[in-house]
Order: sequence, then structure tokens, then C-alpha cells
Amino acid sequence: MFWTRVLPALSALVVGALVGALPKVTRTGKYLYTEDGTRFFIRGVAYQTQGIVIPGPDNPLNQPSTFVDNLADPAACARDLPQLQKLGVNAIRAYSANASLDHDACMQSFSAAGIYVILDLTLPLNGSIDTTQPTWGTNTLDQFLRIIDAFEKYDNVLAYNVGNEVMTPSGGSQAAPFVVAAARDVKAYLNSIHSSALVGYASIDGPASWVDNIAGFLACDHPDGHGTSIDLWGLNSYSWCGDASKSTFDGLNERFAEYPVAAYFSEYGSENCDPHPRVWTEVPVMFSTPMSDVWSGGIAFSYFHALSKGHEFGMATLAADNSSVSTNADFDNLAAQYHAVAATLPTTPSQSSAGEQSLPACPSGINATTSGAVPPTPDDAACGCLMDGLMCLFTPQNADYNVLVGELMGVACGLAIQMGADCADISADGVGGVYGRVAMCDPTVRLSYVMSTYYEGAHGAPGACDFQGNATINPKGKSPTSGLAKTCIPSAKVFTPSAPPELIPVAPTTGNGTKAGDGGTNGSAATCRMAGLGGRGALLFGGLIGIRTLLL
Repeated sequence: MFWTRVLPALSALVVGALVGALPKVTRTGKYLYTEDGTRFFIRGVAYQTQGIVIPGPDNPLNQPSTFVDNLADPAACARDLPQLQKLGVNAIRAYSANASLDHDACMQSFSAAGIYVILDLTLPLNGSIDTTQPTWGTNTLDQFLRIIDAFEKYDNVLAYNVGNEVMTPSGGSQAAPFVVAAARDVKAYLNSIHSSALVGYASIDGPASWVDNIAGFLACDHPDGHGTSIDLWGLNSYSWCGDASKSTFDGLNERFAEYPVAAYFSEYGSENCDPHPRVWTEVPVMFSTPMSDVWSGGIAFSYFHALSKGHEFGMATLAADNSSVSTNADFDNLAAQYHAVAATLPTTPSQSSAGEQSLPACPSGINATTSGAVPPTPDDAACGCLMDGLMCLFTPQNADYNVLVGELMGVACGLAIQMGADCADISADGVGGVYGRVAMCDPTVRLSYVMSTYYEGAHGAPGACDFQGNATINPKGKSPTSGLAKTCIPSAKVFTPSAPPELIPVAPTTGNGTKAGDGGTNGSAATCRMAGLGGRGALLFGGLIGIRTLLL
């Protein structure tokens, strides 16, 4: 049996991990350093099996709808670790993780091998800040904190990313204030638990002025303060083609010469150019001056095969039974480049001379917010107070209710507006910097709030709290609804969040019941009481079609 063959090797590495901890990596100014003051460069590879991708107009970036938690698969980690060591990496980037699973074996074995982890806190579909209809709510914050709580015991967590390509040139930058708020609250939580992990963001590439403004907005002196800057900015860059000229990165390097926090390539390695296979000649350029004066390494994309925008990436192919892996010329070429630069990494500037850089004023060229205001910290207790007192509660008949929340939100808002009310309390406007009192709450709370607003306006008419059997009257409900909101949420606040409440499943989830490395969807988003929509389709205002049906 495969497990009996690979786990002894993994166990030996785990024992090694317990002997000595990896040195912490911290940021001083725009550079990364280990505890002994040595400059740290990320020599990494993306390490995540691609989930199911459903292309379509609602998914222009071909984001997967499910994920595989490779860091919870001891057999796969044991299979891949020797290859990662051959590759010469000191870091991997994982794009999603299931906080409820056990990651000990993989994380400890990678630690023993000197491999750090950059972990995205987001989940597919509804577990991230949405590009076009962003919110920063209790459901997303709690998800982020649960993942942090699951990984903070490991010594090799280098950074947590609060977003990946959330803002895009085509989708706009209205989500930027919400990403800033996420970074602020995650940093505050990490400080409260005495964590040295960095907080990062990975940006899509695009027009120079757009990229620069996004990067600047995430590392500037926001008017509300509260330590909103990220620590680590990543650029998903595929601009280097084949055996390009050393001057390819000159313009990019000049643009970021004064960037105040650490920067790296969160993805690199173009497949859209000749020669093929990839020769990775950008590596010696990235890890030497003048690039090393500005950048701190990068993450090559990708160890596993992945399809993106019509191009196929990947360096390793799994055998039919997933018990072994074969690597290609991309792998060999990158390994040669990584091993060559490892012995000649720059050592300057020293940590003592790096110094902290003051944050600049926020850029004015970004269409993110006219006021500079960012959303408040989501408050579970306040939203719980509100939910307990609402008169009409969302009680779905089906546990898989994410799409239903969006549909009913549009219907309920339309009905409330017809009766002279509005949905301003649940709305969040990053461009205007205006955030409704209830906008920070879980989508199910926001929906119940709008349902209650309509029910109250209808004077408790029969059927006004039904919505095709997806709502029930709360005998403890209080009126007026807006007054209850003011009592429970008197004002927006920024504070250090505490550990998230317990996640209570309302239906069986897929779990981790797949074969090791078989590409199962063990990371598909579970439906839980504290989980919610929080993403695509959350607010469908104006959709009055089907109102009559939903009220019957």
C-alpha cells in the first residue's frame, strides 16, 4: 500500500523538524532578513494542484471553483519533497487550505527541509474579497483567522496573503480599500498572538501606471492609520520571455526603487514565448544587482500542471496511481538556475543599515476611494446581537444556499425599496468610502436584515416573511429594524479582532476522503452557520423578477 511505502520517510523528516526550528524571517524596511541578520531571498515554486475550473463570462480569470489541500496530504508531500529539494527551493506558495484538516506532517517535513510557506488565506468562489462587488465581512475575516490559527504553530509560515489578483485592470480597483482593511485586521490579529508572519498581497500585472497605483495604495499612509500597510507585495509577472535581454526588468526595477515594503514576484515563468521548454534566464537577473536592490526573489509557476488563459504550466506529472512523479525540462532548467544562484546571493544592505522607510502619501491616481476611508473591522458580537433581534430570519431549505442568498438579496431589497426603504445599511462603497452599518456582517445576517425591513414595512402581513419557505418569523424580533441596528452597531470601529467563533456545519461536507494526491475536492467550500456568500453574486439589486413566486 502506498501509504506504508512513503510515510516512514516522511516520519523521519518530521522527527528532524522537531530538533531545531527554522529561523524567523522578518521585514526591515523593504528587505527580508533571517534572525541572524542575513538577507533572505524567496527561491520558490507554486505548490497547489489546480481545482475544477468552470470557464464562462462570470469567471474571466478562469479561477477554480474547488481546491485540493496539498498540505493536508502526507503521502503527496512525501512523494514531492525530494523533488522540491532537487529543485533547490526554500519556499512554496499554496493558494488555499482547509483549516479543519491536519497539516502537521507536511508542514513539519517541509520545515525540516528548510522550506518556508507563503499561504493565501482565500478560498475559491466565496472565500475571498470579490473584485466587482467587494465586502469585508465577518465571514471572510473569520475564515482568514481560522486558517491562521491552524497554521500558526508551524515555524515555517513566512507570510499570509490576504488576496490574489483581487483588483484587475478590467474589473477595476474598487476592492482596494477592502484589501487594505483585510491587511490591517490580519496584521492586528497576528500581533495579538505574537506571530512574526508577514502579511502580503499578490497583484496581477498590467499597465505600469495601474500596477504602480495599486501597489502604492497597499503600502501608503492611509488617513485612518491603524497600520494598514502590507508587509510583502507580490507581482504575478510573466513579462520575461525565453532568453530575454537583461534589460527586460529595468523599467520595472526603476518604478519600484523607492517602494517602502518588501516586493517579490509572486508568480513568474512565461509559457507564452519561445524557446520552449522554459529556460528561466530571468533567475540570475532577479537574484543579483540591480534587481536584488529592490526585489526579494520570486515564486516560479508551477510545480503541478495548471491551465491559465490558454497556457499550460507545470513541471511535474503524476503517475496514474499518484505514487510517483516525473519531472520535465522546465524543472531541470529551473533547478540548475536556483542552485547556481544559491551560493552567490547578495548580502547587502545589512539589516542594521536597511532602516525602516516611512510610508508615503496614498496615490491619487487610483479610482478606489475619494475619501481615503477603509471599511471598519467586522464585529461578530455586534452582528450576532443584530441577528438575534431581527424579526424575519433567513432559514434556507437547502444547505447549499450561496446562490440563493444573492437571489433573495436582490428580491428583498427591491421589495424594501418599493415600500420607501432602502438598502444603504447593507451596502459598501469603496469608491465613495461609505460603508453601511450592517455591511460588515455575514451575508445571511444582511439578508435577514433586509427581509426584516420589508416585513416591518408590510406591517407583518401574512406571507411577508416567507420567501418561498426560506424565511421564518423570529418570536423575539424587535422593531424598528433600523433602531435595532443602531443599538447593536452604534458606530464603525477599528479594533484588534479576537479568535473567531466555532464553525458549526449545517450539512455534511466532502471532507478529505480522497486518495492521496488524487485531485479530490477536499477543499471545496463547506456550508456552515458562520459561513456566507461574501463574494460573487452577493448583491443583485434591482432583480425584481420572481418576486411574486418567492412570496407565495
